[in-house]
Amino acid sequence: MSNKLERFICLLICLCFLVPSVPVKAETPEEWVTLGKRIHGGFGSYIALGIRIGLDAMKRLDAKPRELDVTYFDGANAPCPCVVDGIMIATVATPGQNSLRVIPSKSDSSNFGVVVIKNKKTGELLRYVIPAAARSLLDKWNQDLNERQRYDAVMDTSSDSLFRVFSNNKKSYKAPKNLSKLDIF
Repeated sequence: MSNKLERFICLLICLCFLVPSVPVKAETPEEWVTLGKRIHGGFGSYIALGIRIGLDAMKRLDAKPRELDVTYFDGANAPCPCVVDGIMIATVATPGQNSLRVIPSKSDSSNFGVVVIKNKKTGELLRYVIPAAARSLLDKWNQDLNERQRYDAVMDTSSDSLFRVFSNNKKSYKAPKNLSKLDIF
């Protein structure tokens, strides 16, 4: 029995050296586009915006992947909550970890979406508001640009055109009971 166990362990060690490791995080624009396509099924400007918001939140909150809790409130004029897939890719917050949720509020026509991101360790919160006006810009890029160009357009555009960020020192956040109001801060 001991000999079989030793051979099995040896086989596992050999397999570890033979099987290439899978990158956990993207580092180049091409890797972000590939990962976005794999996770979402395509790569548009909404995914790129989510990646930008997720990376921005990680930097502002001094967090690593899996250290953030994300709640996305879908706006009244948003065709889909695709932005949250980009946030998921960047932050590694997932529904399966109970660290990412989408609230289909559809309440405020002035917003494309609202994202509340919390550092699980420190409790610090950020609120990202994506104005409804950003949709025309995002849709134009989806129509006129290829996948890599969409990524570049989102990353190179002033954040003021895409979202506003609000910080609050509140250490606790719960989704509002009345989802028709987005009084998050």
